[in-house]
Amino acid sequence: MNPPADARPRLSRGTRLSFDRVRHAHVLLYPEGVLFPNQTAIDVLRRCDGSNTVAAIADDLRHDYRAVELTDIAELLTQLSARGLLELDSN
Repeated sequence: MNPPADARPRLSRGTRLSFDRVRHAHVLLYPEGVLFPNQTAIDVLRRCDGSNTVAAIADDLRHDYRAVELTDIAELLTQLSARGLLELDSN
């Protein structure tokens, strides 16, 4: 189930988005491994600081990606949350 539009995603403890200078790529580091997100996912993850809502992230990204939809972002966040890499705080 996708998170509500008012959920405020943030990276889980021990998870961080970083630039790997050796690979010349952004990586999502977590205790059990590493993911190589695409540019759209990187732009979403940069906004996952616990202060932005899912809806605000989607609105912000529409300036750069015309085809982005709230459901696409919610699906990505759901997948990351299911892997324990993201927390979705709802108030």
